[in-house]
Amino acid sequence: MQTIHRAIWLFVLLITPLSGTLAAEPPVAVPDRAIATFAGGCFWCMEPPFDKIDGVISTTSGYIGGHKENPTYKQVSRGGTGHTEAVQIVYDPNKVSYAELLETFWHNIDPTMANGQFCDRGDQYRSEIFYHDETQQQQALASKQALDELKPFKAPVVTRITTATMFYPAEEYHQDYYQKNPLRYKFYRHGCGRDKRLEELWGKDD
Repeated sequence: MQTIHRAIWLFVLLITPLSGTLAAEPPVAVPDRAIATFAGGCFWCMEPPFDKIDGVISTTSGYIGGHKENPTYKQVSRGGTGHTEAVQIVYDPNKVSYAELLETFWHNIDPTMANGQFCDRGDQYRSEIFYHDETQQQQALASKQALDELKPFKAPVVTRITTATMFYPAEEYHQDYYQKNPLRYKFYRHGCGRDKRLEELWGKDD
C-alpha cells in the first residue's frame, strides 16, 4: 500500500498553491509550532499513530465541533452536544508536513462511514478534518480529492472537512490512555474491530 500512500501525499503537495511568486521572493521562515485537529472515532485510538511521527510534539484528546461549552465525556458520549471526539496535534512543520499528517489520518480511519467509526456509532464518533487556516483547508480538500481518485475501495469518502472551532481537552484519564491502560486499550481496540476493518480498507502495511 506504500504506492497509494505516496501518491496521495504527492498529490496534496502538487495541488496546493504555492505562496508568493516563483523564485522572486526569499523563503518565509516556518514557525516551529503548528496545530492540526482530526476526528476519527475513539480518541484513544487516534493518539498512537500520531505520537509515532517524528516532529509531532504532543497529542491531546478532546471534543470539538459542537455547541455546548465545556462538555464532559458523559455528555458527549450520549450525543446531543454536536461535539465529536478528536485529537489535537501540536507539531513542528520543519520536521513533518501537514500533508503527512493527513496521510496518517486517512489510513487510520474508515472514511466510508458517515455516522460513527468502527464499533462506535453516532455523530459524536464521526470522522472529520478541522482545518485551522486556508492552507490546511486546501490541503485537506486536495487529500480527499486524491483519495476519491486513488482509493482501493469502492464506497464513497464521506469524511467532513470543517473549520476548527473551540477545542475542549478531555478529562485527564483519557489522555495517553493507550499508555496508562495498555491491556484495556488493546482489548477495546480488538473488540471494536478497528484493525480488521483498517486492513480491509487499506491492506496490510508494507
